[in-house]
Amino acid sequence: MGLSPTGVQVNDVKLAMMGKVKDGYGFNRDSRMSEGDPFYNNHPTDNDKVHVLVCVIDANTVTCMHKEIEEKIRQIRIEATHLGIPQVAILTKIDEVCPEIKEDLQNVYKVNYLKEKMEQFSVNVGIPMNCIFPVKNYHEEINLNSDVDSLILSALKHIINFGDDCINFHKSQSHAMSCQNNNM
Repeated sequence: MGLSPTGVQVNDVKLAMMGKVKDGYGFNRDSRMSEGDPFYNNHPTDNDKVHVLVCVIDANTVTCMHKEIEEKIRQIRIEATHLGIPQVAILTKIDEVCPEIKEDLQNVYKVNYLKEKMEQFSVNVGIPMNCIFPVKNYHEEINLNSDVDSLILSALKHIINFGDDCINFHKSQSHAMSCQNNNM
């Protein structure tokens, strides 16, 4: 179950980002998770917490996305921001929205149509342009393509770097807090 007007509840996603949802939990659109739930994690470790929020969106759906879904993404982003979690978006199937990109994937950052879609998504949900990564999906190819790989690996590299920065930031915050408490 993904984000849909009647899909996952924002509060459950917030709990998952905080590490309070144990593996195996089945998200339920009809009821929220609570502390009494057997899948509720009362004592999350850093390994349980989310370090990067990644929104994966089909480039074909950017212009026709339901306002309710855009609002859910915005609400989840606000919660992630409060938790100090960086957010990125992966814009998939970019070759299907633009013939110039399908013809030559190296046109990805030259084509205004794709840039406009990325800008629209950025405005609609609040993820900055420099945190939206366009990629082409492998779906009918049998051989690897270095242009496809380059976009995918670039997106993954940025996600890893954001996650690493988040972990380091939280470590420095907890270290500063423990030093502050020791001085009292």
